[in-house]
Amino acid sequence: MPTNQSEEQSRKAFKQAKKRKKQQPAETEKTTSEKHTRKQHKQHQKAEKKKQIKPRRRVFPIWLRLIVIILLAAAALMAGLMIGYGLLGDGNPMDALRIETWQHIIDIVMQE
Repeated sequence: MPTNQSEEQSRKAFKQAKKRKKQQPAETEKTTSEKHTRKQHKQHQKAEKKKQIKPRRRVFPIWLRLIVIILLAAAALMAGLMIGYGLLGDGNPMDALRIETWQHIIDIVMQE
């Protein structure tokens, strides 16, 4: 049930427009010769897409990207070790990269 007069008028207008639409012939439809099936339309789109897209060659290959990422991660690790050991720990920054330093740290941790 409509709650107010404007809602009732809008419902009536909607119903009248619906009736007029049913009574009018579909003038906007294409003739059968102009229509394409969905399959034909998709095939046409694929053909156009193939013409437009050229195979893309990567300038920076994926395997090279992985190697660069690994190298950058290793460099960041070494820089962090040197900053932490040298500046924060009051030691020589180059000592953070020596094996003897790490052996000493492992001995301290494993000692009971």
